[in-house]
Amino acid sequence: MLILGHSGITLGAAMLLDAVAARGYSIKTRQNGAKNYPAAGSASWLISLRNYVDIRLLLLASLFPDIIDKPLGLVFLKDTFNNGRIFCHTLAFTLLITLAGFYICRRHGKTWLLILAFGSFTHLILDKMWLEPQTLFWPLYSFTFHRGVPNSWISDNIVQLRLDPGTYFPEIAGAVILVWLMVVLIRRKAVGTFIRSGKLSNS
Repeated sequence: MLILGHSGITLGAAMLLDAVAARGYSIKTRQNGAKNYPAAGSASWLISLRNYVDIRLLLLASLFPDIIDKPLGLVFLKDTFNNGRIFCHTLAFTLLITLAGFYICRRHGKTWLLILAFGSFTHLILDKMWLEPQTLFWPLYSFTFHRGVPNSWISDNIVQLRLDPGTYFPEIAGAVILVWLMVVLIRRKAVGTFIRSGKLSNS
């Protein structure tokens, strides 16, 4: 999967989880007789998510495994692996930063590492890493990674886009979500504010 699919779908997944949590809170609040509960609606989900997640970091986290593994495996360790899916595409790495994220959150109240963990986890799912068990379950199968064919990464992506129409669906879905985010920011006149601070409004 490419950039639009990873970033857009990860944002959508986070919003969906937030909406489910908000709905549960709303139902519980109503049962307790309170009248002030979060409003429904996609824009409100985005605003609610922003209350405790830096959406800029979330978008970056969706690409985190590639940001590390692509230059590491295809440039710096090219002679060894020539593979853009190595350490950060493993379940061990995701579990490690998840545990560290929970510790930092409980100890210091910071969620940035949990956001990276969530992005890494969704990245593994969207990359269908279960089809590469030697990498996903490293080091259980082997301490090494599959060695790629020289200069095959870009050509493989081009061939996949040409021969597999299904490749476009997640990219289109991700693009729709990202365009919607941009529309929200434009309507709120907050594009610059979002880039600088992650806020969804100028207030």
